[in-house]
Amino acid sequence: MRQMCGCYLLLANLTHDKKGSGDARATSFLNILELIPQSSRPPLMLFVENVVGFETSDTHEKMIKMLQENHFDTQEFILSPLQFGVPYSRPRYFCLAKRKPLSFQNAQFNNALLRDPGHINGYEESTVTSEEAESPSYWNKLIETCQPIQHFLEMEKNRDEVTSESNVIPPNVAEILMDSEEGNEFIDPSTKYLVPSSLVERWGRAMDIVFPESKRCCCFTKSYFRYVKGTGSLLATVPGKMKNEISSLHELRLRYFTPREVANLHSFPEDFEFPQHVSLRQRYALLGNSLSVGAVGPLLRYLFTHQQS
Repeated sequence: MRQMCGCYLLLANLTHDKKGSGDARATSFLNILELIPQSSRPPLMLFVENVVGFETSDTHEKMIKMLQENHFDTQEFILSPLQFGVPYSRPRYFCLAKRKPLSFQNAQFNNALLRDPGHINGYEESTVTSEEAESPSYWNKLIETCQPIQHFLEMEKNRDEVTSESNVIPPNVAEILMDSEEGNEFIDPSTKYLVPSSLVERWGRAMDIVFPESKRCCCFTKSYFRYVKGTGSLLATVPGKMKNEISSLHELRLRYFTPREVANLHSFPEDFEFPQHVSLRQRYALLGNSLSVGAVGPLLRYLFTHQQS
């Protein structure tokens, strides 16, 4: 829990299962909820993030009951970075709460669970119904509006270092270009992040494989780089236009996304970096447990914007 200008951020990363509030992992969150009514200076605002499914749990019921009894208005969301133009599928539950007399800019959505970011982006009405938000056609259209993954890759940024004035190619970029037949395709020369052929052979059918041109990748978990099944997407380092010419998965030269690239997909700032002592696996674990700045940023701005009297 962190305090920001009277706002408390509750990052209650609880796995939703049948145990609900009986799960030991929910204990600290429930303790915080019990402390709020006892506080002499209760928070003015709350921001809660959790996994999808939390909204149907008894822990959620306890939270909403406490907030209502202590004069909070709430607006709840289930949102993904895909809805903010980022090619990253990471749906999460969010609850925004304000203690009266503070009020939301769009108070007509109080006590509602919304599945699109319409009104936090300035629209007066929710533009997507719950049924529409659960339909494949909605997400397919949304994905088409996202930026391609290649804009979030380290090697793509390195290629921009080639200047038109001097026409000098830095050594790391030269390596990339030499691996390309035409000199203008993205090829990752590094072997550090390549997926071992033994894992490709064993788990290839279970892998989520994306290309630089793709506009969606799966959520990265804290186990990414340790395991390949169900922990996040893997990147094919051959151009997507060649995928029909590939006869085996080995020819895709699959690699893991680097920690910097995972941070990019979480919309972390360009100057973000880990301390040198943080190991590679620790970096992936921390990123897997982190937040999408692309989704949280607009929500926080909306939370801190009050209704004009």
